[in-house]
Amino acid sequence: MNDNTQDKEVLKQIEKEVRMREGASKLLAACSQREQALEASKNLLTCNARILALLSQLQRMRKAQILKRMGRRKPSEDIVACTGKVALSDLRIPLMWKDSEYFKNKGELHRCAVFCLLQCGTEIYDTDLVIVDRTLTDICFEDTIIFNEVGPGFQLRVELYSSCAVEDFSPGVLGPRRASSSGKKIRAAFESAAVCGSVSTGGEAEHGNVSPPLSPDLSTLGPKYNLLAHTTLRIENVQEGFKTHDLSLAAAEDSPFWLPLYGNMCCRVIAQPLCMIQPVISGQLKLGEDLNCQENVYGVLRGQSLLCYQSQEDLESEDKPLLVIPIKKDTLVCAFERDPDNSQSIYISTQSQGEDVAYSLTMHTPEDTQCWTEALWQHIYNMSQWKQCCDHLMKIEMPSPRKSITVKQGSLYHEIVTPTSPREGLVVPDLSVEIRTLLSSYYKESY
Repeated sequence: MNDNTQDKEVLKQIEKEVRMREGASKLLAACSQREQALEASKNLLTCNARILALLSQLQRMRKAQILKRMGRRKPSEDIVACTGKVALSDLRIPLMWKDSEYFKNKGELHRCAVFCLLQCGTEIYDTDLVIVDRTLTDICFEDTIIFNEVGPGFQLRVELYSSCAVEDFSPGVLGPRRASSSGKKIRAAFESAAVCGSVSTGGEAEHGNVSPPLSPDLSTLGPKYNLLAHTTLRIENVQEGFKTHDLSLAAAEDSPFWLPLYGNMCCRVIAQPLCMIQPVISGQLKLGEDLNCQENVYGVLRGQSLLCYQSQEDLESEDKPLLVIPIKKDTLVCAFERDPDNSQSIYISTQSQGEDVAYSLTMHTPEDTQCWTEALWQHIYNMSQWKQCCDHLMKIEMPSPRKSITVKQGSLYHEIVTPTSPREGLVVPDLSVEIRTLLSSYYKESY
């Protein structure tokens, strides 16, 4: 994909996010119940974050294009590790209520609507909305969030947003908005999102680490979300079991959206590099050092092994391989010429069951030798960059369907207004469902 095509794709995504943002603001203006407004306001904040992330990506792309034309590209930039999937699941954030609030059930009932915004590069997702009060000891998000096309140097930022769920709510504050051209939409979206970047974060302005709250022109709309806490997860945080991570708190106790956090969260972070789940290269090989005793095999490089089968049919029939050559982060691979026919071979030095072993492979053509050598070098580099994520294949559980906000959780929803209004006798539409449908149809169009 050339530079112009890449620019157009990102601009297209920005324009779609701007349209989504306008649609979500109209839905928010039409909300008649606070629960609907909380969901719509959450979607607006998420749209703003995506717009800023895409604008930052566009800026980086254009800077790289300029440096490339000026000949300032570093040779090391040509060596890039493979991408992979990173999944975050089973997110738990413990709460620390005072004894009088939790055990004695005294004092005013403090209720907040909370959700998490998760960002890795330009991929941004939000969790389901959870209503929290003193009846809960933990904030639990059941979502499984999967990020695709992630490099080993990823930074997965987790932000916890909160809104006081008992503030006054005046529906339909914002009237219809005038349409504008695509350029003006993008410019306005950038300015509004960038200006308000420090509002919900207490003035934090570290580049790339601030997700925007609702923009100024939407500040009169319904509920307001504020950043309550955040953290950044990296490759060293990846492991199959639960792990506790420190949270940086961004709110004071006197804030109306405040919740008594312990200061940490627990979750699962799992990674699947592509080199562990997809075959890297395959083809016919000759195995053995003695030219007169070489055996023809069909080799497949995948994960931590070079699998050697009797034939390609044995691979397709899932028979056991004749030989498994371990390929690890410290495996040595080099190409050399053999005498007397000057044919090229590949020498592999590795460890198997704690012992040093060596293998010699010969390809049918010099071109095959070069392809296999480069594939092996790249594969070993990929594993060295992905570190413990390549020790074995981690399993990612598929995400469950998103739940509706109207699902009850114990006593948390005992004050929710019923959809039917006794005064007018009309059924109020579930706008949160409309928002989800709109988002779903939009993202189907995007891919």
